Amino acid sequence: MSHARVPFARDRRLLVEARAPYVAPVEVAFPEHRYDQRALVESLKRRWRARPQVTALVERLHASVQVEERCLALPLDEYDRLGDDFGASNDAFIRVGTELAARAFTGAVARAGLALDDVDAVFFTTVTGVAAPTIDARLVNVLGLRPDIRRTPMFGLGCLGGAAGLARTSDYLAGHPTHVAVLLAVELCSLTLQDDFSVANLVASGLFGDAAAAVVLTGSACPPSGARAMVPPSNGSPAIDEQPRARVVDTRSAFFRGTERVMGWDIGSSGFKVVLSADVPNIVKLHLPGVVDGFLHDHGLSRGDVRHWICHPGGPKVILAIEESLGLPDSALALTRQSLASVGNLSSASVLDVLGRTQPHALPDDIGLLIAMGPGFCAELVLLSW
Repeated sequence: MSHARVPFARDRRLLVEARAPYVAPVEVAFPEHRYDQRALVESLKRRWRARPQVTALVERLHASVQVEERCLALPLDEYDRLGDDFGASNDAFIRVGTELAARAFTGAVARAGLALDDVDAVFFTTVTGVAAPTIDARLVNVLGLRPDIRRTPMFGLGCLGGAAGLARTSDYLAGHPTHVAVLLAVELCSLTLQDDFSVANLVASGLFGDAAAAVVLTGSACPPSGARAMVPPSNGSPAIDEQPRARVVDTRSAFFRGTERVMGWDIGSSGFKVVLSADVPNIVKLHLPGVVDGFLHDHGLSRGDVRHWICHPGGPKVILAIEESLGLPDSALALTRQSLASVGNLSSASVLDVLGRTQPHALPDDIGLLIAMGPGFCAELVLLSW
């Protein structure tokens, strides 16, 4: 059976699909403690100086992940005092995470041209700390949010969380088209540092950074005023006075069976011990092209119609696997590589940072595909149209 291809950019019926919510500019809040990779390597070499084979490996692995700078939740000297005390690390997660969450949340709402009282729902994702009440609940008091705000905390999605969060937030707005919702991701990866000398942990110690990211989505019956963004982004992207707003056209989830040990955490008395398989790039190459092509095909699209590839910066090998398996030009994931180099992998907040870097470059009728992968092992895709 043949399938006629639909010229998506000219098909206004799809672009104005009744339930497609609007996406406001992303706000990313970073801790004040910024370090270059060299300083972080030296810190770990001092911490593990009794193990010269480990410190030599740290030097090599940190150079390979192509991260130049990262922001950390705490000053460097405080990590040694935490040791493997899960309780102390988690207390720091709640304290610093709440502060960053408040900054990201208020910044995102302001950049959407709204007030805090306008927010009807918040979707919260994290995988680097636990709290009950959750951080989104704490923000109700900290920021004075409405007492009837609807909250959906999500734990365990990992690097997938930013994409899955966008998808679940858009699902909610499809049923509540007059509502305003905020997606909030808080990840303080540095607080999961373990005295674990596995290659996976040593790679993670050089790859991951800390941040909170937030983005406002509005239902189809609550369009942004003039569909413009007037507030300069905080992540260094150029400010554009007239920036078209994206709409979430559709989402797609893909679970790859039998891959539970590819990515995640083993949680014990010392906290979160990373599970990170070297097979991730191969799994990406095996599964991602079919998922992407099937999703695009359902909308009368092909890879060539996608102007903006908004991919989570899982690491250099994962980025290369995405490029090679999808046949993308070197420039397609430039903003993903830029995010990785300048702030590291921020887990669920990373793909939102890449989205924020992409937004100023989007033009009306552009198509974007946002992709992230995480524990499961699985993928989440979000189709965007400006």
